[in-house]
Amino acid sequence: MMVLLDALRGKKSPRIPDNLWAVIVTSMPFLDVLNPEEQKQLRELAEAFLATKEFSAAGELELTNEICVSIAAQGCLPILGLGLGAYRDWIGIVVYPDEFVVRRNIEDENGVMHEYDDVLAGEAWAGGPLIVSWHDVKMAGDGYNVVIHEFAHKLDMLNGDADGMPKLHSGISESEWRQVFFTAYEDFCQRVDSGEETTIDPYASEEPGEFFAVLTESFFELPGVVAEEYPDLYTLLKRYYRQDPLARYRRQNTLLG
Repeated sequence: MMVLLDALRGKKSPRIPDNLWAVIVTSMPFLDVLNPEEQKQLRELAEAFLATKEFSAAGELELTNEICVSIAAQGCLPILGLGLGAYRDWIGIVVYPDEFVVRRNIEDENGVMHEYDDVLAGEAWAGGPLIVSWHDVKMAGDGYNVVIHEFAHKLDMLNGDADGMPKLHSGISESEWRQVFFTAYEDFCQRVDSGEETTIDPYASEEPGEFFAVLTESFFELPGVVAEEYPDLYTLLKRYYRQDPLARYRRQNTLLG
């Protein structure tokens, strides 16, 4: 499909070009804040990801190395401490140029089926592909990240539905997760329902699965907000992802200070 992806599939030296990697990382503060060893690890993960996943374009979009590497770099950030095996249950990534429409069917309480068009920036299918809008991929930053959001859904689906209860590890028990995660979720829903303008995207109040995906976006892009508003949840996510984004930003501020 492209020289880079062919190389990463073993036909040539499997390495993302230095200049492309540098442009992508430095353009995204949540990647640029990684220390050199973390950036090296992320690059290796991204290369392995590109070698094992299948990208395709829709809506007359032409795939480029920039598109594929950008998605791979952002999507591999959540698994920096988990490993590529966390994305083992799916292969395909479909990229649209902009938002796309999905036809929905829903049955009401009277048993009547209704059809409607759902306009989306991204979607993750259980056992199937992950779909994103390139326009929205390029909007990453300040707590909005469609790639991290959809990849978080894929992590949530490792043990079934995207219900806000991912497959746990690191000594985290189901009871602990429920206590911390759902307490924060209920509080956030109350804040949104009361009309409060929240820094964290209010879409997180839709359901527990969306709360997990949105809070994952904020955990990596706005860690200070999550740590301040929901310190117990920040600690839980830090244990789950085996990463501490807030410490990265504090270290960077100290270096720049």
